[in-house]
Amino acid sequence: MKITLDGRHWRPSFHKYKADAPKRDFYQEITDKVVAALERGVRPWQKSWTAKAGSVTPGLQLPLRFNGEPYSGVNVIVLWSEAATKGFSGARWMTFKQALDLGGAVRKGEKGSPVVYAGKIVKEEETASGEARDKVIGFLKGYTVFNTDQIDNLPAQYYEADDAGDLAEPVDPYTMAAAFFEAQRAKLVHGGNLPCFATNASGFTDEIRMPYMAAFKTPGHYYSVLAHEFTHWTGSHKRLARNLNQRDKIVRAKEELIAEMGAAFLCAFLHIDDEPRKDHAAYLASWLKALRDDKRYLFQAASAAQKAVEFMKTRAGETDLADQINPDRSTALQPAPRAVAAADDRQAAFAL
Repeated sequence: MKITLDGRHWRPSFHKYKADAPKRDFYQEITDKVVAALERGVRPWQKSWTAKAGSVTPGLQLPLRFNGEPYSGVNVIVLWSEAATKGFSGARWMTFKQALDLGGAVRKGEKGSPVVYAGKIVKEEETASGEARDKVIGFLKGYTVFNTDQIDNLPAQYYEADDAGDLAEPVDPYTMAAAFFEAQRAKLVHGGNLPCFATNASGFTDEIRMPYMAAFKTPGHYYSVLAHEFTHWTGSHKRLARNLNQRDKIVRAKEELIAEMGAAFLCAFLHIDDEPRKDHAAYLASWLKALRDDKRYLFQAASAAQKAVEFMKTRAGETDLADQINPDRSTALQPAPRAVAAADDRQAAFAL
């Protein structure tokens, strides 16, 4: 598709792509954006996406597709980063064609943002011994989206707060957060001044340790830290079985990145402002090195963080606290095993 200028908007015309046109490397493109943000001192997974004027749910908000469905995984990270860098206030994003189909027009000179879809296909192959076996092939498909702040003439509802009018009364995010974490049925011990998830190989120790809420500057700060520790908690061999080897600096740095992202995703789901952790400045150099050395590192960490969040949402959805938790109230709390399976698929694809 070729884009030509017409006044202040982009207009599409179609032609054949050249066969030798370079293929976009979305792994590298998105990794480079996150590296640039980190080098500026910005952690894009902790950017506070404040609700738009007219919203009745405070705090963070996940970026949304044109139809209101939230993005997940690495797409959340890159779109938060793009919104922060370019100053967008709209939560919704859409492709050029989706904007046209809705009667909108992307303004002249606006640059889109990359998002990706990861999946896998299973292909049967023959082994050296003549036996048939399934071979899993991962793939990554990328496309470009625009924020509603970049688009004119969309229907009015696309410029409004996405939850305006959906709720009968303002939602208390701390009540929701308390119910959400209670529904995990984890052992939570208060005291001391060091938040952590404590575990051992035997599984005899399996608890989250937190200072009392009064030790934090706000309840939101408390729940932000708690979300981080609960993300670590999902990594136990009793649950999602991630590598939690604290003695391996590389493994530890990756687990901390997973926990940071998981906390950000959870805070957005619960509409709580995520608070940056000062103690993670020590991991910055490790993250930058890993991202520069491996363009799939970010994708793997984001996928693991999303899987951790889906695991917790599933557990919460299985309890009688579910009705107190769903912040949007428009659909049931997502207990969907399908979402966990999709996270498994993404992680498998990114690992290939």
